Amino acid sequence: MSIAVLFFPGTNCEQDTKYAVEKLGHKATVIWHKDASLPAGTDAVIVPGGFSYGDYLRSGAIARFSPIMQDVAKFAQNGGKVLGICNGFQILLEAGLLPGAMKRNENLHFISKFANLKVVSNDNPFLSLTSNGELLNMPVAHADGNYTIDDEMLKKMYDNSQVLLKYADESGNELNLNGSTDCIAGVCNAQKTVFGLMPHPERACEGSLLSEDGSKLLKGFLGSL
Repeated sequence: MSIAVLFFPGTNCEQDTKYAVEKLGHKATVIWHKDASLPAGTDAVIVPGGFSYGDYLRSGAIARFSPIMQDVAKFAQNGGKVLGICNGFQILLEAGLLPGAMKRNENLHFISKFANLKVVSNDNPFLSLTSNGELLNMPVAHADGNYTIDDEMLKKMYDNSQVLLKYADESGNELNLNGSTDCIAGVCNAQKTVFGLMPHPERACEGSLLSEDGSKLLKGFLGSL
């Protein structure tokens, strides 16, 4: 499989993401944001974490207008699989490829720590290797991770199993880590082809990183191609 990993000014997780993809046996190519199109034969796109354009204006708001994003939007509209991690999630929200919006963390501080995540719905490729209610442990590192959505759209997302992950404590009880609506940490689109989450699965892909839980998510995503 050939995976395109996007790279914007300020992105800092493109090499970690490339490493995690290649560790699972797939080819990963880092794509500069000014490229007008994805490489021929691209099977999936990953928009990695970092601070695109220094998070000026609003996280992801400028990167959303980069030339490569026009082709990513076409790719997604044609059913292509897209994954956004942390800042990548923010970019996909700004691009309208996922529902909702991101605000500053409720406590106005940058949060950098390992977090427990509860699987809400595994009825999608991304979480197909997990069980509903399963707890995963992965690092988070964000200042603007407060996922926000209106009640009407939230209900539609629950009805369509688009709410994927929630922050939780060690017992699986929902935990308000950053102010996100319903403690949401990850979502997908209605077609279950575009996924976004604030935690970093690429930073939890081997024992030396203190967790391998992220590999389950990446294996599910890549294994569905």
